[in-house]
Amino acid sequence: MALPAVFCLWISRLFVTSITAPARAAEIAVVAPLDKILNYTIPARLADKVCIGSRVRVPLGRRQVVGYIMNWTEPGDAKLKDILEVIDPHPLFHQNHAAFYLRAARYYVYPPGQAVRTALPAGLSALDSKPSVLSDKLYRAMEREEQPQGARQREILDYIRSKNECTLSQLRQTFPAPHAALQRLVELKFLQFEEVERCRDPFAEIGVVEHFPVELNAAQQVAVTAVEDALDGPSTFTPFLLHGVTGSGKTEVYLRSIAKVLEEGRQALVLVPEIALTPQLVTRFRSWFQNHGVRLAVLHSGLSDGERYDAWRQVARGDVDVVIGARSAVFAPLPELGLIVVDEEHDGSYKQSEGFRYNARDLALMRGQMDEAVVILGSATPVLTSYQRSLSGHLTHLELPERTAERPLPEVHLVDLAQHEGESQLSEPLQIAMAEALAAGEQALLLLNRRGYAPFLLCHDCGAALRCPNCDITLTYSQVQSSLRCHYCDFHMSPPESCDRCSGVRLLPEGMGTERLEEEIRELFPEARVARMDRDTTTRKGSHHLLIEQMSAGEIDVLIGTQMIAKGHDFPAVTLVGVLNADTALNLPDFRSAERVFSLLSQVAGRAGRGDRLGRVMIQTYDVDNYALDFVARHDYQGFAALELSQRQVLAYPPFGYLVNLVLSGNDETKVNRAAEQISVNLTSDTIDAEVLGPAPCLLPRLRNKHRVQILLKAKEREPLRRQIEQLQRLRTQLPAGVVLTVDVDPVDMF
Repeated sequence: MALPAVFCLWISRLFVTSITAPARAAEIAVVAPLDKILNYTIPARLADKVCIGSRVRVPLGRRQVVGYIMNWTEPGDAKLKDILEVIDPHPLFHQNHAAFYLRAARYYVYPPGQAVRTALPAGLSALDSKPSVLSDKLYRAMEREEQPQGARQREILDYIRSKNECTLSQLRQTFPAPHAALQRLVELKFLQFEEVERCRDPFAEIGVVEHFPVELNAAQQVAVTAVEDALDGPSTFTPFLLHGVTGSGKTEVYLRSIAKVLEEGRQALVLVPEIALTPQLVTRFRSWFQNHGVRLAVLHSGLSDGERYDAWRQVARGDVDVVIGARSAVFAPLPELGLIVVDEEHDGSYKQSEGFRYNARDLALMRGQMDEAVVILGSATPVLTSYQRSLSGHLTHLELPERTAERPLPEVHLVDLAQHEGESQLSEPLQIAMAEALAAGEQALLLLNRRGYAPFLLCHDCGAALRCPNCDITLTYSQVQSSLRCHYCDFHMSPPESCDRCSGVRLLPEGMGTERLEEEIRELFPEARVARMDRDTTTRKGSHHLLIEQMSAGEIDVLIGTQMIAKGHDFPAVTLVGVLNADTALNLPDFRSAERVFSLLSQVAGRAGRGDRLGRVMIQTYDVDNYALDFVARHDYQGFAALELSQRQVLAYPPFGYLVNLVLSGNDETKVNRAAEQISVNLTSDTIDAEVLGPAPCLLPRLRNKHRVQILLKAKEREPLRRQIEQLQRLRTQLPAGVVLTVDVDPVDMF
C-alpha cells in the first residue's frame, strides 16, 4: 500500500537525517521488567526501515521480545546483538515523545519498555500482534467532457465531481449498493481509484449539533485573553489554573483557547477524567469546529483495539488537530503540540492505580514543559497541590467566580439522619423534594457511591458475612445478576442457600447500593422514569453516551449513580441533587479524605440548577457539624482550602511535603513481613531528611490472594526521596523469591 503524501512529508520533516543515515546501533526499550534501555546493532538489511518510534523484534537472553527504538547510539567496542525485525512499517512516536516516555518512566520508577507499552494502544507488546488496518477505495473523476449513458452512473459521477474525491464508504451513505455502477465507470475511464487506509470512527453515528455562539462574560474574557497572550508569544511553557465554579463556562474558555492554538499552526490535547465525559465533549467540540475543517481524534480504553490503533496512527502522522481522551491520551504522539487542557483536574481518575502508576495531570505539566506548550488545569475544586502552586506563583491563577448568564449556585441543605432514623433510605425531606421536582417536570440526580444491591449478605443466625476468598473484603450482592462479586479481583459466585459457618438459611442483604436504591425509587415514585449509571450498567460500548442522551432529551426523570454522575455533565433540567450517605468517605483513614468529600459533593451539587430554574441539593449525613460539609453548603472553596492547607503544613503532607508509598506483596505472609522489616531498617539507617513510616498492613491487607504490607516515605523535599528510591533499586535485588515491591511515587490513595 502506498504511503499517503502527508505522511511522507511529515516523516521526511521529522526524520530526514535519522532515516537516511542512522547510527549503527539503537537504544531500545524492551518490554521486560528491566530498569534500563538496551543497545542493539542495526543490520544493513534494516538500515532503511528503522526509525525512532519503530516497534522491533529483538533477542533478550534465550528469548525474543518486542522493543521500541528510543534513540540512536554508537556500538563502541561492545559486542551487541542485532535487531531481528521491524514489526510496523511506520513509527509509532517521534523522538520528543521517546524522551517524554523515558522521563516519565524514570520519575515513576517503572521499567521503560513497560512504560512505553502502557503508553501505546493495547495489543502491541506481543511478537505476533499486528492490529488490522482497514482499506477503502478513493474515487476521483477523470477529465472527460462526455457523460455516461446510465442515469445512476451520471448521478454518482456528478456527486464525486462535486466533492473532488470520495471514498467508497462515503458513497455508500448516499447511494445504496453503488458497486456495479462504480465498476462500470472505472471500466469506461470516467473514474479512477486507489486503495487508501480507512480509519474506524468510534463516533461516526453521533450527530453534529448546531453551534450557537456564546458571548463571554468579563471573567471568561480575562481568562481567554491571558491564554491567547501566552499563545501569541514565542513558544514557552506557560501553566494556568482555571478555577471556575460549576457552570461558569470553563469549556467555552477551552474552545476559544484551542481555536487560537490552531490558528498558530499547532495542535491541542484535551484530557477528561472519565470515558463517560468523552462523547459529550466530542459532540460539543464537533459542533464548535464543524465549519473550520478541524480534525478530531479520540483516545481512551473504551475503544476497540482497532479504533484506538487507527486513531493513534492518525495522530502520529500529523493528520489530527485536536485529541480528546482519558488518562492515557497524555501520551498521544502529537508532533506540534501547543496546548494541553486537563479538565476536572482534581479527579483521582487521572492517577493510574496499577502497573505504571503515573498521574496524567502531572505528566501533562511535564509534557508541557518539554514541548514548550501552554497547559490549562481546569476545575471548580482544584486539587490542593494545584491550588497551592497557584498561590505560590508556579501556576497563573484564572478565576471564574460566577455561573454563566448570572445563574445562582444551588441551595445546599444538610439533612441530619439522626433526626430521621427508622425512615426509608431516603429521608422525609429528600422524598418531599423529589416529589416536588417530579411534579414540576424537573429531573433529579441521586448520588450513592456504592454499586450493587447491597454491600454484603449477612447470616442473621450467626452474624457471618460472605467474604471474597482472595481479598479481605465482603462480596457485593447484585440482585439483578443474582451473584456475589468482589470488585477488586472480580471473583464471583451464586448466592448460597445456606451459611457455610452455621448452615442457617437467613442470608439477607445488608446496606444499600445503587441497584437497591433504584428498586426503592421505583416503589416510591412508580410514575417516574428511573435509570442507573454505574460500572454495572455502563459496561457495553456506547452505554455512557446513551444515558447522557436520554437525560439531555428529558427521557429520564431520576438518574441514580455512583461518583461518575458528578463529573462534568451538563443537564439543564436537573434541579434536585440528593446525596444519600456522605459519611462513609469522611471516615476513611487518609489525610485526603476531607478533600475528596468536599470535591465530590461540590461537584455533584454543581449539577443542579444549570438551567433557568434554581437548584437544590440535599445531603444526608449523621455528621452535620463536619467542617468539610459546612464549606460545601456555603460553596466556599477558598475557606476550605485555607483550613485544610494549614493542617497539611503542620504535618508536612502534600503540597508541603512529598510521599512515596512502597507496597510489598506475596503469597507467603511471613516472607512479606520480613522483607518489609528489612527494607525499613535499611532505609531508616541511611536517611536523615526523610521519614520512614511503617511497615504496616495495607488498608486491604490481602488483595487478589496476595498479602500486602506498606512503607510510607515522607520528606519536605524531593531529593531525599530520590536518594531512597535509588537505594531501593539495589534492595530490590535482595528480595526473597515470591515477594514483589511496588513503588508508588506521589500516591493518591493508600488502599
